[in-house]
Amino acid sequence: MPKRIRVGIIGANPDRGWAAQAHIPALKSLSDDFEITALSTSRRESADAASKRFGVPLAFDNHQELVKNDAVDVVAVTVKVPYHLELATAALDAGKAVYCEWPLGNGLNEAEALAALAKKKGVLAVAGLQARSAPSVAYVRDLITQGYVGEVLSTTLIGSGMGWGPTVEPYNVYLNDKRNGATMLSIALGHAADALCHCLGEVRELSATMTVRRQSFTIAATAERKPMTTEDQVGVSGLLEGGTAFSMHYRGGVSRGTNLLWEINGTDGDLQLTAAGGQAQIFEITVYGGKSAQSSLEVLPVPAQYRWSPPQGAGPSTNVAQTYAHFARDYREGTHLCPTFDDAVTRHRMLNAIETAAATGQRQTLR
Repeated sequence: MPKRIRVGIIGANPDRGWAAQAHIPALKSLSDDFEITALSTSRRESADAASKRFGVPLAFDNHQELVKNDAVDVVAVTVKVPYHLELATAALDAGKAVYCEWPLGNGLNEAEALAALAKKKGVLAVAGLQARSAPSVAYVRDLITQGYVGEVLSTTLIGSGMGWGPTVEPYNVYLNDKRNGATMLSIALGHAADALCHCLGEVRELSATMTVRRQSFTIAATAERKPMTTEDQVGVSGLLEGGTAFSMHYRGGVSRGTNLLWEINGTDGDLQLTAAGGQAQIFEITVYGGKSAQSSLEVLPVPAQYRWSPPQGAGPSTNVAQTYAHFARDYREGTHLCPTFDDAVTRHRMLNAIETAAATGQRQTLR
């Protein structure tokens, strides 16, 4: 057995949060490859509580002690977006490999700075764009490559942000402040766009419309109303690098109709992906397909070969576990199965182009 990769998690809140819901279950399910050796939170009390709850030996109330500890090979950054730059930089400066959640930075400039530092340090630096690791997305990517639909003519994706609706939980209020960089554009559309581009190729040019339709929102626990400062409607259209026409529309909140519908239409067939929620990186996605003489779509069960991590329990850890399974190979073998910081910069550039196109009314060229 190869030596297990030792992971330190920054942001391991004992009560809730992405580390507790996704990273820790995923890593524990891959115990042949990983062990969680350290964690840090911003307070001593929460660090001790997390250590006890998750059975992790080392607990710190600051990130510097974690990133410098010899018992840590990989640092997982699972905190809010405004802190990604500082914490990922500290981990890279300490010479550690990094798994940083998406969005990589609060905007393109921060993402580019982190990618440049990772390249300078020569360490593995992975971004949490885990929708591309979803079994259904990996399967569809291969179906496209194998010619299931023939030449791809167009693709259309419509989704609900799930958040950015009329009410919000107190711990998610920061999502509705555009200054924090954790918006419907960057999170919901960003994850879905990464899956789309992973399967069909990068964007060549685009036009966009963004607007704030709900001018305010209510905090669930207190009924307090606050202004919405980030767009809750985003529409994008353009061409992918191979000439495929694409369009995406994300809406804030939850729809009583369709919350995720992605179609890929080709000369010989069609594919459709649906899910109960618009966060493509979290919700289980069903694949439908039809080609040649078929007049309708049928369910295409995802083959077992696309589930390369152990089955997960309830919660959002499935695609994170899928990513970590590939992370272990990238770390040991030097492969490029996971999305790197450079891949994250590509996605940030797309999002930046969407914002620019919406603000100026001018079509943007990316490649």
